[in-house]
Amino acid sequence: MRILKTFSLVSLIAGLLGMVVFASSCHHRTVAESHPIPAPTAAEVASPAAPSCNLTAEPASVSQGQSATLTWTSENATNLDLEPGLGQQQATGSVSVTPEGSTQYTMTATGPGGSGACMARVTVVTPPPSSSEGAVAQVNEENLPGGGANAAMRDAFFDLDKADLRPDAQEVLRADAEYLRAHAGVQVEIEGNCDARGSEEYNLGLGDRRAAAARDFLVNLGISPARLKPISFGKDRPVCTEMTEDCWQQNRRDHFAIQTPAGS
Repeated sequence: MRILKTFSLVSLIAGLLGMVVFASSCHHRTVAESHPIPAPTAAEVASPAAPSCNLTAEPASVSQGQSATLTWTSENATNLDLEPGLGQQQATGSVSVTPEGSTQYTMTATGPGGSGACMARVTVVTPPPSSSEGAVAQVNEENLPGGGANAAMRDAFFDLDKADLRPDAQEVLRADAEYLRAHAGVQVEIEGNCDARGSEEYNLGLGDRRAAAARDFLVNLGISPARLKPISFGKDRPVCTEMTEDCWQQNRRDHFAIQTPAGS
C-alpha cells in the first residue's frame, strides 16, 4: 500500500514537471515564431519634393533701349522671387524687361522641400563711344600728322575659340606698329571682341587673351606698353549681328581705338 502511494506521488510529480516543460517549450516556440515589425527607413518616409524652375530670355541679345521677355515655369515652389528688381512672381509667367546694360536675371524658388534657382542673361549691345570718356579723348585721325584713311590702324582677326595670332593678324600688327611709331603721341585701346556663341564669362576671358596677344606682339616690335591698353568687350560689341559664319568671323577681332590724353 505504501509502495502504491509512493508510486502515485512520483507519477504526480512527474506529470507536473512534464506540464511545466511543455508550457515552457510552447512559450519559447511562440516567442521564436514572432516577427517584430521594423521601423521605416529614412528613404521610406515621404519628404517634400525639391522646388525647381526654368527661366529663359527672348531675345537673349538686344540693342540698347530695346526690350526682352523673361519667361519661366516652376515645380514644387510656394514662393518665386525674380531679381534684380522684379520681386515676387506666380508659378508660371512672363515679364518684359528693358535693361540699361547686360544683366543676369536670377529666379529663386523656395518651398517645403528646400530651394532652387535658375538664371537667364540679357546681353545689351552698345555702340563704341564716339566722344571722350573720362580722362581719355578719342582722336580724330584726320587731325593727326600723316593721318587719314590710309593711316588708320586695322583690326586683327582670330579663329573660333582661339587667341593665337594668325599670319594675317601678325601682318596687320606689323603695319599697326609702323603707324604707332609714326605717331609717337598716340595711345591705343586694344579691344578684344568675340562672336555671339558661348557664355558672357567665357567670351570676356577670351577677349582678354586676344587683346593681350596683340599688346605683347606690339611690345615685342618696340612699342611702349604704356601706350597700349588692352580691354575685353566679350560679345557685347558686334559689328555684325547675323547668325552666320561670315558674320561671326567679323566679330572675332582686336579693334584698335586710337586715343590721346585729354587736352593734348
